[in-house]
Amino acid sequence: MKLKVYADRMSQPSRAILIFCKVNGIDFEEIHIELSKRQHLSPEFQAINPFKKVPAIVDGRFKLFESHAILIYLASAFPGVAHHWYPADVSRRARIQAVLDWHHLNLRRGAAGFVLNTVLAPLLGLPLNKQAAAEAEKVLISSLSTIENIWLKDDGLYLLGGFRPSIADLSLVCEIMQLQVNVALGSS
Repeated sequence: MKLKVYADRMSQPSRAILIFCKVNGIDFEEIHIELSKRQHLSPEFQAINPFKKVPAIVDGRFKLFESHAILIYLASAFPGVAHHWYPADVSRRARIQAVLDWHHLNLRRGAAGFVLNTVLAPLLGLPLNKQAAAEAEKVLISSLSTIENIWLKDDGLYLLGGFRPSIADLSLVCEIMQLQVNVALGSS
């Protein structure tokens, strides 16, 4: 059976999974779950992800949600995925995991909150929240500084001094790229 990826390209974590699959030649079927139409709240999707969030995957009888867990699974389970994405070296994996854990508590919270409260809220039927946008912007600015001063501190072109990208690089770059929505739509 072909891997099924349940995603909405409006979602940063969804984009990271889709890009990873394409870059690594993983054969998959994209199942579009339109967040703006609340398709993620359907009982059918809840049977795949009880948290009702994208992305999620179904690989045969195996269901998985949470983008970082999915990236780790894909990097580990599919033959032909280059080792630089999630190396066999335990210490390197632990450092990648540290970035991934940090990502959701910091950069994701800041970037997603900022984009939602400056641009996307009306598209989702929600009001803009200037106070939430200002708080998210502070987290975002602090997170970008942390990336520069901690995660990119070592030699190398990528996070943690890497010379090839890891799943942490992909996840963070997709998060940062969503800030272009604000620029494209003329927001601050």
